[in-house]
Amino acid sequence: MDFGDILEAWDKQTAQAGTARTGKKRGISGAGEGEAAVDPMTAWLRMNGVYDKDAENPEGDRRQTAERRRRLRTKKPDAILDLHGLNRDEAWTALETFFEESRRQEMEKVLLIHGKGNHSEKEAVLKRIVLHFIEKCPYAGESGHPNAEFGGSGATWVLLKVKATAHGR
Repeated sequence: MDFGDILEAWDKQTAQAGTARTGKKRGISGAGEGEAAVDPMTAWLRMNGVYDKDAENPEGDRRQTAERRRRLRTKKPDAILDLHGLNRDEAWTALETFFEESRRQEMEKVLLIHGKGNHSEKEAVLKRIVLHFIEKCPYAGESGHPNAEFGGSGATWVLLKVKATAHGR
């Protein structure tokens, strides 16, 4: 079944739902006499609800978060981990330990030195491991490359996420 078939089946189903009680076409929401018809998406949202993550984050909090991120991007790192000379497994273990300790000490920004891969035979192994780790690590937030003074493309800075609130978000 392709998307066109699915869409056609949906249209038929919503049309039948609309004419079932009154004989008049109405939205899938079950609007009766005198009620406005509702499109299927709105009906679904009404039935199932939706979690609005921005509703819990008032405008003031968003501004504060944006200011914090701006400040942290320019801040010097709280800790540095140099991975030169490590293999994949050693680097991964070092990253796990480093991030756990950084999180425990409530650090805000860390720097990972992985090198540019000039001494690797095929590709920059450590750089790839670092990027993969950052994607998987629940503590890792925004990341980027520092200016040349701190390693340029041979290093990656990472902003650590603020500990979760009581709501677990």
